Amino acid sequence: MLGGEASWDTVTESLVEHRDFLRRFVAEQPVQTNEVQRCWMLLPCFLEAARRAGAETLDLIELGPSAGLNLVWDRYGYRYEEGAWGSTAAPLQLRGEERRPVPGELLGVVPRVRGRVGVDRAPVDVTTEASARLLRSFVWPDQRWRLELLDAAIEAVRHDPPELVRGDFVEALPGLLADRSPDGLTVVFETAVLGYLDSTGRSRVYDALAAAGAEGPLAFVSNPHLGMNVQVWPGGEAEIVARADFHGAWLEWLP
Repeated sequence: MLGGEASWDTVTESLVEHRDFLRRFVAEQPVQTNEVQRCWMLLPCFLEAARRAGAETLDLIELGPSAGLNLVWDRYGYRYEEGAWGSTAAPLQLRGEERRPVPGELLGVVPRVRGRVGVDRAPVDVTTEASARLLRSFVWPDQRWRLELLDAAIEAVRHDPPELVRGDFVEALPGLLADRSPDGLTVVFETAVLGYLDSTGRSRVYDALAAAGAEGPLAFVSNPHLGMNVQVWPGGEAEIVARADFHGAWLEWLP
């Protein structure tokens, strides 16, 4: 239907006509979740990490980025009760429900993103129309607002795509951290993927972060359960700075 090969007016007939393709697609294609609304809850965490580290320059490493839509969060515009962040002319403007507002002074932190790289077992290159259509196929058809956000984010990525590395981030993370620049703050982040690892895999990620944090400035942003977690080295103490909806619909800032 996204490609014009079928119609909602003839769903039953289309399912029969394309049954071989659908059977193969469901069996072979893993679901790729690209929820760019999550950037609305990630942004204050990135700003908090930069504030705590006193950093003006950030280098980003995302674990499990899929198409990398969240790696270009600084190209979007944001609206919060206490103010805005980013360009008001950005094609993608994100907002949500604040159950406790993000402080206005935090929104005054404006770090520069210098580098961005993501590691994924099956990265999606949205510079191709086939891959963009793949991402759209995972959005429920009645959620048109999500499709609109997705399309705007795809255009932002196409403007200057981040580096996406095909591989196992558990294996790749130590090397990426070893190669990080000493004159900026490296921010490692993830939005859901650690939940798909076993305890050994998660321990290896945490051990790599702790080892790298002992060598120089580092930050880790993640969202275990309904919390937004920020860790900054030196120190490395984890702190839940917000409660948030898993897909970024609402946010309760805590500090």
